[in-house]
Amino acid sequence: MNKAIVVRIATGLWLPVVLIALWQVAAMAGWLNPQILPSPWQVVVRWYAYLLPMEPYDAAQSSYAAWLFSGEMIHDAIGTLYRVIVGFAIGAALALPLGLLMGASQRVYSWFNPLVQVLRPIPPIAYIPLSILWFGLGNAPAIFLIVIGAFFPVLMNTIAGVRQVDSIYLRAARNLGAGQSTLFLKVILPAATPYILAGARIGVGTAFIVVIVSEMIAVNNGLGFRILEAREYFWSDKIIAGMFTIGLLGLAIDMAMNKLNNHLLRWHRGLEH
Repeated sequence: MNKAIVVRIATGLWLPVVLIALWQVAAMAGWLNPQILPSPWQVVVRWYAYLLPMEPYDAAQSSYAAWLFSGEMIHDAIGTLYRVIVGFAIGAALALPLGLLMGASQRVYSWFNPLVQVLRPIPPIAYIPLSILWFGLGNAPAIFLIVIGAFFPVLMNTIAGVRQVDSIYLRAARNLGAGQSTLFLKVILPAATPYILAGARIGVGTAFIVVIVSEMIAVNNGLGFRILEAREYFWSDKIIAGMFTIGLLGLAIDMAMNKLNNHLLRWHRGLEH
């Protein structure tokens, strides 16, 4: 492994390791109520139990691979990721073309901006009662809320990206004979890409927040639902284990988005690899 990567990982890990060690010491010293704040070791044990399959392996019922991935946590994580991916994809697909049009056309901007500015400050959580009335319970209301949560970050960043294109580039392209479509595809869209990707990254983070809240209210599975269920039984260790799982998934998605950004923006950052 590259030495620079090892150093970067070690730099990022030392503070969490110290905090967890202090937490464990405080728990072992009896300074913490285990019912309210269990020790890190208790959380790890519960997380492992949450990960394991719930039933003993039976070759007659399923394959070993299917059994190995039949744990409650894996099913909950898959359900949460499904909602995040579908909701974000729909929200971004709606926001991107509208943002490009609003950024490129003052007329379109004047038509839609008042409505956008009225709706944008409303938090997605405020739509929960309506989403349940319109869609009932299950995936549909959760995905609807995620669409709203992902839509506005992508929209606003896309508008800003298109409007921030330097007029020198536009004039130079026109002087070279570029038509409107070429100008849009070869100049405006590439120049706005960093803003669009930044909005997508924010939108994914918002989608994760919204999905956990929606699963606590409108869905009967997923990480959010499991955390709320654990609260009902005073399983503090399982609550923290679920929170830890959410953090790991969020970190993995953010790292993937960062790698995608670096790949797509090599020209923008002067990177060769």
